[in-house]
Amino acid sequence: MKTIPYILLCLCCLPLRAQRNYVYDTERVRSLQLITDGDPLLPPVLRMGSRQQLELSFDLMGHEYHRLLYRISHCPWDWGSPDGESLFESDYLAGLNGQPIDDYDTSFNTTQLYTHYRLTLPDKDTRLLLSGNYRIEVFDEDDYGDREATPLLKAEFCVAEAAMSVSAQVSPNTDVDFNASHQQLTYSVSYGSLPVTDPQRELHTIVRQNRRGDNAVVDLKPNIIKPQGIEFTHRRELIFNASNEFHKFETIDMHRPKLNVDNLRWREPFYYFTLFPDQPPRTYTYDQDQNGAFILRNAEYDDEELTSEYAWVTFTLLSPERLSGGEVYVCGLWTNGDWDPLCLMQWDEANSQYTASVYLKQGYYSYQYRQLSADGKTGLTQQTEGDFSEAENEYTVLVYYRKLGDRYDRLVNYSTVNYR
Repeated sequence: MKTIPYILLCLCCLPLRAQRNYVYDTERVRSLQLITDGDPLLPPVLRMGSRQQLELSFDLMGHEYHRLLYRISHCPWDWGSPDGESLFESDYLAGLNGQPIDDYDTSFNTTQLYTHYRLTLPDKDTRLLLSGNYRIEVFDEDDYGDREATPLLKAEFCVAEAAMSVSAQVSPNTDVDFNASHQQLTYSVSYGSLPVTDPQRELHTIVRQNRRGDNAVVDLKPNIIKPQGIEFTHRRELIFNASNEFHKFETIDMHRPKLNVDNLRWREPFYYFTLFPDQPPRTYTYDQDQNGAFILRNAEYDDEELTSEYAWVTFTLLSPERLSGGEVYVCGLWTNGDWDPLCLMQWDEANSQYTASVYLKQGYYSYQYRQLSADGKTGLTQQTEGDFSEAENEYTVLVYYRKLGDRYDRLVNYSTVNYR
């Protein structure tokens, strides 16, 4: 299978040490999801020793059968190559890699044909034995044994222990402003019964805002070290642009407009949804949102995985002039990262607006407009959404531990805190 060049170009702009999903074959693979315990709003993290399950699902366009095989790898704390750990497959996996995804069905009564694939972990044949970071790669059968082959997709998730305790707080009163445009995180880690002799080398943390990878704070060193734990207080690195509430829309009905949809139409062979135009607000207004999450569903049939349609959705961001700085993207958890080239917005000089049309399955979606920073690494919202300290945001702290001499990184706990 050929690698899609612009996807790889996009990945070069992203931090290497951030959890995310990757879709390489963007012509065929759509609607990639990792769902914990059937709840699409939960993060892809399983508790060690629990009965939780994770479902990987996606659509492969067309009804032609493809035998797909999956491979599970245990990864270091920074999501680098599995070679960064000294593990055998049997150390972290009870079962075998290279198994086919046998749970699949073809779409029913849809204008665009697709085949829906599902993989549930753990199951009766596969168990995860260690905590830490995991990566699933899915291949066409003919490509599985080729070490140079590019998979159809990669999806990343975690298995967490509760061996240490993590406490986090977020405040709009920051070291750079007071109730203005930022939020600041403070957190501490208590070792519990684990022996930590060199926390600077044995412990690593990752902090994420709304599960984003572009502005993640990776491997920040503590400024307070105590016999029983470490603390991160008054750190400029933990000051985040507060951004704004996410926009949202629904395409659950193919006959009448729903939430934030201005109009819909059928023009063979596609459905087209046009959303109401957005524009950067001057003041903050609270609106309950889902911080970039999406839920695939429709209003007409029960089996939404197989009966939901695909449609072109047009986003519009009004602007009196082209924004100074980098390109503008539509962003959400459903864009499988932060800079999906399929979600790049084009400047329309004649109508003073940015537009993008994205091919999406029916459902509920939340999204933001972000502008690529000058260094091509971070999404900025100052010009596209505004930054308001009142905005509701989710912050997640993940703590990894590898005792000196150990062979892999354990995810010893994580904590999620919401501002508001």
